[in-house]
Amino acid sequence: MEHQKEALRKIITTLAVKNEEIQSFIYSLKQMLLNVEANSAKVQEDLEVEFQSLFSLLEELKEGMLMKIKQDRASRTYELQAAKQIKDGVTMAPAFRLSLKAKVSDNMSHLMVDFAQERRMLQALTFLPVPSAPVIDLAESLVADNCVTLVWRMPDEDNKIDHYVLEYRRTNFDGPPRLKEDHPWMVIEGIRQMEHTLTGLKFDMKYMNFRVKACNKAVSGEFSEPVTLETPAFMFRLDASTSHQNLRVDDLSVEWDAMGGKVQDIKAREKDGKGRTASPVNSPARGTPSPKRMPSGRGGRDRFTAESYTVLGDTLIDGGEHYWEVRYEPDSKAFGVGVAYRSLGRFEQLGKTAASWCLYVNNWLQVSFTAKHGNKAKVLDAPVPDCLGVHCDFHQGLLSFYNARTKQLLHTFKAKFTQPLLPAFTVWCGSFHVTTGLQVPSSVHCLQKRGSATSSSNTSLT
Repeated sequence: MEHQKEALRKIITTLAVKNEEIQSFIYSLKQMLLNVEANSAKVQEDLEVEFQSLFSLLEELKEGMLMKIKQDRASRTYELQAAKQIKDGVTMAPAFRLSLKAKVSDNMSHLMVDFAQERRMLQALTFLPVPSAPVIDLAESLVADNCVTLVWRMPDEDNKIDHYVLEYRRTNFDGPPRLKEDHPWMVIEGIRQMEHTLTGLKFDMKYMNFRVKACNKAVSGEFSEPVTLETPAFMFRLDASTSHQNLRVDDLSVEWDAMGGKVQDIKAREKDGKGRTASPVNSPARGTPSPKRMPSGRGGRDRFTAESYTVLGDTLIDGGEHYWEVRYEPDSKAFGVGVAYRSLGRFEQLGKTAASWCLYVNNWLQVSFTAKHGNKAKVLDAPVPDCLGVHCDFHQGLLSFYNARTKQLLHTFKAKFTQPLLPAFTVWCGSFHVTTGLQVPSSVHCLQKRGSATSSSNTSLT
């Protein structure tokens, strides 16, 4: 009986999905019918305007030519006053000097117009051919360094193409775009080449849809078949439920404030309505909740305290390569960035236990820049950048830090991570901002390979 119920439930679910697809298809057809009516009316109106413009031009040309004929006729009429010319010649000159030749000719053939060529051109006038739909070349397209380069080609040679229009939108669904996507298409016009690069992207969703169309001087063709490119990037937010009471957490920004925690808790309880601290750990990032994004289990009384001015990210790292950047205020008295196990104690500071790794900047009394782990510190012989890049390769057991501006390698930890990691941050008398949704830069990959043999390891910390 249970088996039959389950089978029936599956059938009902399948029918519901198919019904939704049919409704979407019907909606699409209705929209196409409306578009046909609107577009046909538009092109008819445009055609009327074009022909009226042509008529106006011909009328203007005709009026100009008629005026030229009238002016020439008046000029010749004036010159051909024969009687006056003969009279003047007889009375004012000797007979042998009398001229009886007209000053001008009566021939007007120089004002004749030959419209044979124009008539042939008008008879050959027809609708401008619609450009074919381009074909996006996935093999040549590239997603790297927070940029997407899209390459396409035309199925047929067309020398009348003036430019291309590219449209794209973010999505969390692989495959063709869905009809009811929440994210609108973004438009880039006036592209002259058959490729385009989108730069400076932040990949807050897993995929991007692309489509492109060709345009000539008068009309645009159909869009290409849309393609979907994966945009691998690590997206997380800061988990306010883990933060020290003196840290004011706002999504990806943190500010140290002696009263920040108390005010923050009051606001959070008012918003939550149940006396619990509201947390962004279950808020959507990259579209849909990830199984790696979960409550850290550190809320309430288990948040960081004492001198551990720490806050953790809300997404676990248990595999793959990930990269994020942190920009902190140079006036911060102390700042740390790294990773930690979820088991990091509420009184423990980053880098002072075996459960955390970090780079630490101390501006109190004198400036120091160190790499910390297991309560050991290594002084770094490098200028302190205002923006740090963090690269974590979980399976290789590598945690590297870079100058985010120049991509200079600052330090690499080598470890065997036995538990999932969380991004971890600490700040005292200062503030910082995290940028996520970034891909691992190509330069970081190259530096990691070159520096793997010479970079510092845990055992070198003193």
